[in-house]
Amino acid sequence: MRTLGSWFFVLLLQAESGAVPEGQSSSIVSLLARSNVLTKAVLLILALFSIVSWSIILYKLWTFRRSERQSGSFLDVFRRSKKFSDVQAVCGSLGESPLVGLFQAGYAELTAQLRQHTQDGAAAANPAMPASRPTLKSLASVDRALLRASAVEVNKLERRIPFLATTASIAPFIGLFGTVWGIMSAFQNIGQTGSTNLGVVAPGIAEALVATAAGLFAAIPAVYFYNQLSQRVKLFASEMDDFAMEFLNIAERNFT
Repeated sequence: MRTLGSWFFVLLLQAESGAVPEGQSSSIVSLLARSNVLTKAVLLILALFSIVSWSIILYKLWTFRRSERQSGSFLDVFRRSKKFSDVQAVCGSLGESPLVGLFQAGYAELTAQLRQHTQDGAAAANPAMPASRPTLKSLASVDRALLRASAVEVNKLERRIPFLATTASIAPFIGLFGTVWGIMSAFQNIGQTGSTNLGVVAPGIAEALVATAAGLFAAIPAVYFYNQLSQRVKLFASEMDDFAMEFLNIAERNFT
């Protein structure tokens, strides 16, 4: 799949150099060799869209797979640990998981409130009285910290994915523009030659339709993987919501 996007570039280079393989005079390469400059420019633009799209697709599939594995490992550690400090110790090795960012934000807010409580208690402490149990001043503040962290993690997961939607939307229109221009050129050639013979009309129309095919070639994978990756982002977001509620439940039981 890594070489799919460069297919257009290979064809364009062969067309420019005239290196059309023997016995393939009616191939796509030969059509490109006969196409005008505008059609080649359209195909070059579509090639760039396709290459960037496939780069994003492969990168996101790889990072999402790592995130899923590390999220599973992190949840296992989180649910087996008895102290948040033990979970914090493994966060550095599981940084690809969005749950790590969520936990660290909640843990930082939790620690800040408990530290403030300890300092206030120490200032007003009576030596004759036992130390009070640390409590949270505001569970809502922890909830807000988790919400902010969740928004940050979702934005990280969605980064670059909108480009796939852009490719899916405009690539067919770019290809259609190349086709319309090519058909216009074909009709101009018919008018100049004064012949409506199929041998005269067909090559020009075939050259024009290559642009539409290239636009669809760039757009179809972008549409499919945009929907798939967006669905996986929603699943990550749902998992973060569940984790945030679990974190708040633990904090409420132990510190309120």
